[in-house]
Order: sequence, then structure tokens, then C-alpha cells
Amino acid sequence: MSTFPPEQPGPVSQEDVQANKWIAAAAYILFFLPLLAAKESRFAMYHGNQGLVLLLTSIAANIVFSLIPLLGLLLVPLANLALLVLAILGILNAVNGTMKPLPLIGSISIIKVP
Repeated sequence: MSTFPPEQPGPVSQEDVQANKWIAAAAYILFFLPLLAAKESRFAMYHGNQGLVLLLTSIAANIVFSLIPLLGLLLVPLANLALLVLAILGILNAVNGTMKPLPLIGSISIIKVP
């Protein structure tokens, strides 16, 4: 896993974007979908990586914040709302054909983009 410097997405063809736009959007719900359906697509794999990072952040935030007594009752829903907003931003980026990283967590790269 690399965090610095952030991996700059290279140029992606318009055909790749059009062919894999909906797979990339679905990657924010099922991050492994691009690994199965579009592993040669730079666009879909980029969004698959963003979806995986979002999932791992969600798991970590829920575990950590649920361990905090009383304050966790406020922090868990706020964190989940923030993560929902990030997922919506990612889906909109995919549907619009852009490879823009998510705020705060978008520079993390776990899946190797071809």
C-alpha cells in the first residue's frame, strides 16, 4: 500500500470510460466488481481501488468510533454520513467519466491500476 506520493492517474481512452462507466460506478458498492469484469480497464480499476479504500475506511471508522463510550453514539452516525457522501462523490465521478480522487482518502493506492 502506498500513500505518498499519490499515484497520478494516467490518460485513459474515451472508449475505456464509455465501456466501463457503470462498472466503475458500481465499484463503490462492490469494490471487487472491476477485478472480475474489467481487469484490463484502467478507469474501472482506479474506481475499484477508490471503492476498496472507502470500504476499509468505513470498517475502521465504525470499529474505532464504536469503542468510544457515549461520544461514539454521535461519531458513528456522523462518520457513516461522511462516508456516504464520499461514496456518492465517487459514483458521480465514475458516471461523469473522471478519475478524480476522493477527498482525504483518495491518495491511498491498494489495487495496482494497469
